[in-house]
Amino acid sequence: MKKRLQSFGYAGRGIWQVFRSETNMKIHVLIAVLVVIFGFYFQISIQEWIACLFCIGLVFSAEMINTAIENVVDLASPLHHELAGKAKDIAAGAVLICAIISAIIGLLIFIPKAWALL
Repeated sequence: MKKRLQSFGYAGRGIWQVFRSETNMKIHVLIAVLVVIFGFYFQISIQEWIACLFCIGLVFSAEMINTAIENVVDLASPLHHELAGKAKDIAAGAVLICAIISAIIGLLIFIPKAWALL
């Protein structure tokens, strides 16, 4: 039981480290806060909340995996190496894809609601 609780502590520490140190994660958090505020303002449906929360979790998770990959690559290859750069670029590209798809989903949810107010 103690080891299980410790594992939650380690995970929490990892989450905190990424939120504290990564500029892109701070941007993702800001956007997530805006999505939640707009979600309450526009009174989005439960299905729309599920989509928004899924997208927020997906982008946060992708950013954390990207950060982990970057750290491991930097540890394994402190000098510039083509494959190290390629691995880091691919991981960053995965985050970008998640963010773009999430933005599209957000626009599909919020544009009709904003348009209806005009």
